[in-house]
Amino acid sequence: MKNGYLIKIIPRRGNAIHRMEVGRRHLAALALVLTVGLGAGAGYYVSTLKGAEAQVRRLGEQSRSQDDALGTMDRQTRALGSELHRLQAENRNLRRLFGPDAPPVGGRAAKDPHPQPAAPAKASTISLQSPRYRAVASRLNRLTDASVRVRADENRLQRLAFRILNVRRLADLARAETIALIPSVNPVPGSSIASTFGWRVDPWPSFHKGLDLDADYGTVVHAAAAGTVVSAAYDGGFGLKVDIDHGNGYHTWYAHLSSADVHPGEHVVKTEAIARVGATGDATGPHLHYQIMRDGNPIDPAPYLTGVPPQVLASLK
Repeated sequence: MKNGYLIKIIPRRGNAIHRMEVGRRHLAALALVLTVGLGAGAGYYVSTLKGAEAQVRRLGEQSRSQDDALGTMDRQTRALGSELHRLQAENRNLRRLFGPDAPPVGGRAAKDPHPQPAAPAKASTISLQSPRYRAVASRLNRLTDASVRVRADENRLQRLAFRILNVRRLADLARAETIALIPSVNPVPGSSIASTFGWRVDPWPSFHKGLDLDADYGTVVHAAAAGTVVSAAYDGGFGLKVDIDHGNGYHTWYAHLSSADVHPGEHVVKTEAIARVGATGDATGPHLHYQIMRDGNPIDPAPYLTGVPPQVLASLK
């Protein structure tokens, strides 16, 4: 054939011969079909290979993301565990200080007017299904819930602590103010007792209602406690005398003065300079007559020269 090929098929047995004529156009069409088929197969293979590679990359990225998420959760879990132990230890210490009135951990908490610190996001917000993830997520959720409860309990204990400390502070201030109004210092520092409280025969028999403190003429006299000056004037045998009302049943008298540096109605504080030693009135020489009156009756000033007597402190509320 000039424009093609002749194909003969001769069987082993039989006399028939099969003939098939194939032209060049047929061969070209066959070649084209084969080429297209091979190209399509190669393209499918390359596409499948690239898809597999992309899937491998996605799986790798997902694995790294899961590892990162688990690592973050592990760190949060450890941090929450440490924080929980710290808060529980602090709460135990507060309870030891304040006794059984402190609110219990894990109880139903009242609505807190103060905003709570934001707790870490619960692990359920990340959709991972591996057993390791679920175990870590469950532990993180439990620790988060426990942390929220303990933080609420800590805030209640802190508010209780502030209230108790404020009450104690006010009580301490009130006690200090009360003590400041009780005579507790020697009005002439460093002086000695020349004549005691009680009966005496010198310079004449009489009941001595105070102490005579030995001091030089002009020595500064100090207030034995805070109070208000009632009088600063001459008073018979006392000579120039200062009377201070301490507002708690106590009055202190300072007599035989050479001068008074305060005036009636003036408020003085403990140890403030109020006068100077003299020898006015019925005095045989310079000294300070120091007298304490309690509820209108004279008492022995000696126990009050070096502080508030223990029995007086014990009687304070």
